[in-house]
Amino acid sequence: MDSIEPPSKGLLILFAPFVLLVASFTGLTLSVILVLLLLACSALISGAEVAYFSLSPADLHLLANEGSLKSKRILHLRENPRMLLATILISNNFVNIAIVILSDFIIRNIFHPDTFLHWASAMPGFLTSNFTEDSLARAIEFTLTIVGATFLLVLFGEVAPKIYANINNKQMARIMASPLMFLKTLFFPMSKILVTWSSRFEDRLAQDTVRNKNRKDDLDKAIELTVSHELNSEKEIDILKSIVKFGDVSVKQIMRSRVDVVAIDINSQFNEVMKIVKESGYSRIPVYEEDFDNIKGILYVKDLLLHLNEDDKFGWNKLVRPEVKYVPEAKKINELLTEFQQERTHMAIVVDEFGGSGGLVTLEDVMEEVIGDIRDEFDEEIEVEYEKIDEFNYVFEGKTLLNDLCRVIGISTDTFEDVKDADSLAGLILELMGRIPRKNIEIKFKEYRFKIMAVSAKRIEKVKITLPNEVKS
Repeated sequence: MDSIEPPSKGLLILFAPFVLLVASFTGLTLSVILVLLLLACSALISGAEVAYFSLSPADLHLLANEGSLKSKRILHLRENPRMLLATILISNNFVNIAIVILSDFIIRNIFHPDTFLHWASAMPGFLTSNFTEDSLARAIEFTLTIVGATFLLVLFGEVAPKIYANINNKQMARIMASPLMFLKTLFFPMSKILVTWSSRFEDRLAQDTVRNKNRKDDLDKAIELTVSHELNSEKEIDILKSIVKFGDVSVKQIMRSRVDVVAIDINSQFNEVMKIVKESGYSRIPVYEEDFDNIKGILYVKDLLLHLNEDDKFGWNKLVRPEVKYVPEAKKINELLTEFQQERTHMAIVVDEFGGSGGLVTLEDVMEEVIGDIRDEFDEEIEVEYEKIDEFNYVFEGKTLLNDLCRVIGISTDTFEDVKDADSLAGLILELMGRIPRKNIEIKFKEYRFKIMAVSAKRIEKVKITLPNEVKS
């Protein structure tokens, strides 16, 4: 009778390839596999951060209507965004630290220790004379680890997954809903501490902001008490208050918008240039090519004095000075004034965050923030266009800067500072409503009422503002 093979021997033959595979795993192989797994975890966590915080209100509404378990988990995680962000940051840091540690182990096993000593001995003399070969070898090993780990983390753990998550945010949010719920429970104590301390830090900053505002209010009151008994005190009070707030005003708040800037196309005929010069009365005029975003230089009118009798073919563009000063919208005007003084310039082109030309600011604009309107023989009409209906009602152009509006109606220039992205009256209305309103629409902000008097498809043209009785009392 043939002998029957024991079942254990058959199982051994069946699982022999798996056993051999496991037996072949060395510490290096396991480390490489773990690094790849951790990189995948880092990518998923980083992608989840972008996915969850890029969900729009419309996306959240769709998820709420789905009613699935994953949708409910996504909405639950979004209910407390601070706790979600803390969970993501803590998880990502643990994963990244593990990747760096394993990368160091892999580098140690790939390269023989004598390799680093050999590289260290080949270093320049000024290094080998000041450091031992062992310390240089450790520095080389550390540098390789950091560079390698950083490259892997930035490319595969940050950039690539975030690009994918930005495009497929709902899909990524669904994939990570269950893992994030688990991580939120796992790291809850640490996340709670992080959120608590960040909230306290934020409250402290908010208190400092309120305290600084109160100091300015106290200083304003002190100025009024000190100067109010003198003759013509109103002008002095305004100047002193403007000096106090001078460092808080940005260029965007005082600049002339590009739609109101007088500029000359560099391809214009000489007679057109002279016409613009005579009508504007300005001593310096920007010169552009094609559009105002492409400024070629500044034309100084005094340079034209020797060429008044030239014909239309005169090459006036040779007189354009190419030195143009550019300043960002967010620059504070006290810094700009210092730059104007140091560089002996009087004009700058204001650029927005995308590099486009947003408008123009001059030394006169800066000085007017302190001493009020500066008028000369060329100022035939006031710059702020408005109509005073009675003591409490005014009609302003939509482009009127809020600072100018406040001065005209006699209120503090920081009255509308709560609407941070608004610098003009039209901008204030747009920020409050979120769209271009229809004619005769009325809105209220604090104690002030605004009525849209004229509007086009692209801009708010005229706005009526009604003041509360207390302002003029």
